[in-house]
Amino acid sequence: MTVGVLVEISNKSVDKIFDYNVPSSLESKIQVGVRVSVPFGKMILEGFVLEIKDSADRELKDILDVVDDDIVLNDELIELGKEIKRRTLSPLISCYQVMLPKALKAKSGRDISIKYESVYSLNTIDCNVSFNSTQKQIIDLIKEKGKVSRRELVNISLSSLQTLIKKNILIEEKVEQYRLHYNTSLLEKKKLTVEQSEVVNSVIASSPNCFLLYGVTGSGKTEVYMEIIDYYLSLGKSSILLVPEISLTPQMIERFQRRFGDRIAALHSGLSDGEKYDEWRRIARGEVSIVIGARSAVFAPLKDIGIIILDEEHSDSYKQSDANPRYHARDIALLRAKSHNCSVLLGSATPSLESMARAEKGVYKLLRLPNRVNGKNLPKVIIVDMNEAFKKTKGHFSNDLLESIRGCLLRGEQSILLLNRRGYASFVTCKNCGFTFKCPNCDITLTYHKSSNTLRCHYCGYGEKGYNECPKCHEKGLNNLGIGTQKIEEELKKYIPEARILRMDYDTTSKKGMHLKMIESFKNHEYDILLGTQMVAKGLDFANVTLVGVINADTSLNIPDFRSGENTFSLLSQVAGRSGRSEKEGIVIIQTFNPDHYAISYVQKHDYLSFYRQEMDIRRRLKYPPYYYLCCIKISGKDSNFIYQEALKIKRSLERNLDSVIILGPSNALVFKVNQIYRYQIILKYKKEDELYPIFSKIMEHYQINRNIKIDIDFNPLQVL
Repeated sequence: MTVGVLVEISNKSVDKIFDYNVPSSLESKIQVGVRVSVPFGKMILEGFVLEIKDSADRELKDILDVVDDDIVLNDELIELGKEIKRRTLSPLISCYQVMLPKALKAKSGRDISIKYESVYSLNTIDCNVSFNSTQKQIIDLIKEKGKVSRRELVNISLSSLQTLIKKNILIEEKVEQYRLHYNTSLLEKKKLTVEQSEVVNSVIASSPNCFLLYGVTGSGKTEVYMEIIDYYLSLGKSSILLVPEISLTPQMIERFQRRFGDRIAALHSGLSDGEKYDEWRRIARGEVSIVIGARSAVFAPLKDIGIIILDEEHSDSYKQSDANPRYHARDIALLRAKSHNCSVLLGSATPSLESMARAEKGVYKLLRLPNRVNGKNLPKVIIVDMNEAFKKTKGHFSNDLLESIRGCLLRGEQSILLLNRRGYASFVTCKNCGFTFKCPNCDITLTYHKSSNTLRCHYCGYGEKGYNECPKCHEKGLNNLGIGTQKIEEELKKYIPEARILRMDYDTTSKKGMHLKMIESFKNHEYDILLGTQMVAKGLDFANVTLVGVINADTSLNIPDFRSGENTFSLLSQVAGRSGRSEKEGIVIIQTFNPDHYAISYVQKHDYLSFYRQEMDIRRRLKYPPYYYLCCIKISGKDSNFIYQEALKIKRSLERNLDSVIILGPSNALVFKVNQIYRYQIILKYKKEDELYPIFSKIMEHYQINRNIKIDIDFNPLQVL
């Protein structure tokens, strides 16, 4: 027997299947999709069996061992990996590795083991043997339950158990024990509103299909998800629910657990490697029917999927941008939907422009939830013009926001404050008049490069020297706008010392379990103010929150990216939706130097559709998505001049081979130098991607053995910086 093995080296030069002979002693263990260890040059590597052939070749090397008893990659995932490779031009092995928990990856997973627990049952009881009270307690409990785990005997000394085992009265077995435990009692099922029922019925009646659920914040989208999933459970089908932020996962799991008990499994970065391994095996074994998790949970090895749901579908978190394969979870969901003949449901209060455009064209079926489930109005939004208020502010707080926070405290209500530090771009603005430097060609903010004292656009290459004073008001008020949540926390403690403040950002939530702990403590009113980055803006539901404050709405608005307006509108709308979600009325205060910007004014009116139409008009004129697709080619290496010359060669090659594609660059990447590596980029705007693959493949092949240069290709990048 001969097998084709894909070794676990993520390198283009070995991105192919290698043949090995199978010793007769291992033939019974061989299956497509299992891992094997093989000799590879002077190394011993692990790899996946992707082919089985009857013929044997004496000149081939033998595989050394079969690593798995069960299949790791089923047929669907094997084919899915090949399609991801084709679409992203990534090494095939990286397309499989992204699907798996660390424990199932070579080398890195060897130290992650299955956890076992002792389980005790009765063997025989000698009537002539007397027992002490503790031993009798153990025996009575086992008689009642049949088998008892060590966890159930936590207050019993090990010596008492060992004595009964030595007397042959108890039998001890080692049973695999999952690290996570779910409540098995089903407690909650809410009655749907008429609008929610109509959405559920539409999904059921029109499946299989791709649906876009446009529902305002607080409209009860989660209840709709659960009702649809419940329907598919009744048909014996499984479901996947994706959430964009790890901060949303604990609340979502809690709600689903109250409805579905232990039929759920979780897959997200907040779990330990062992917990992820356990959850993956529970899923693969068919022990659960619902998977809840972040982006990579879209690869969960479920069988017979009925629906895949992406909550907050507009979120950037669904795109893997920092490593190969650079995939989007929505695209994977649509691919899996074809394999399972199932539906995909995309839900959001602020759908991405691409998704809404597809819905308007009929590619997706549009569903709406226009009202909050409790019948309450959306919160009142107050815009504070910081151009006027700045001279009267205390630190970074306007008087309006400070007084509103104090009012919440007096009424025993809670506040959420947002300071968005998303992204790493710096921009130059005038704190005197609010002027911001923008590209004259792209209407996108220029990025300041301190080393060269230049302001530069990373889309068309436009640049100009830096200024010492504002060209508008001629005051020396230019500043790199940038404050952090820690600075805001210090100011709050100074101005409102009686407030109990909970800061929720990457620094404070990096420890395991901190998201859930913080959410629960704030929910229990152990704190008055929740201050955080964008992780506090989505999905969280606190009945006592009546005020949302945005410290600086311009942080995301001035990022030099064509999506800055869309991202700002989405973020502000989402965080505004955290206010007044229960019986109490809510307000939102947004501080900005750009009060007349359409993205902010439409947030004040809760008018997504008007924002959508205006932003679409801008995208059409500037030839940005969804009217054009984008692709970013990044060229990087240690020698800046060499890399730039190669980037020019790549551009000339593209120009010779692509007639209908707009090519911009090469220009510096936003962070031009990272770890002694220089980075340039070329941006392509195009209508049809099929014509790109042949030339891209040639470029990748040409440079794959050149260690002095690295080429990365990102289709439909979220940001081009």
